[in-house]
Amino acid sequence: METVYVICVGVLTSCGIFLCLRGRTFSVVVGLTMLSYAVNLFLFSSGRLNLKDAAILGMGESYADPLPQALTLTAIVIGFAMIAFVVILALRARADLGNDFVDGTEPPDTDKLLKSNRGKV
Repeated sequence: METVYVICVGVLTSCGIFLCLRGRTFSVVVGLTMLSYAVNLFLFSSGRLNLKDAAILGMGESYADPLPQALTLTAIVIGFAMIAFVVILALRARADLGNDFVDGTEPPDTDKLLKSNRGKV
């Protein structure tokens, strides 16, 4: 169980970082969302993964810590607000600049650059 959980957190983190490094704003927004999901899962796992018992409502000595669950719930709300704000910023930048690139300028066409540099080399 823990191995699958760790693999899921690792995959979400690596995909989020990859998407944050892309050149378009939509990819950055999706990457930030995946990173926030990975952080939420990591926070949740810090309170011990326990399949057999309830959070606090048990008669036994082993129970999951409720503090990471509260932190995760708070992080979900803050992450949702952050993603909504970033989406609005991306839409505004798209409307003002006319494109979806992070820096606001389109990258040069590599085919044209390669053809123009062939004669110079």
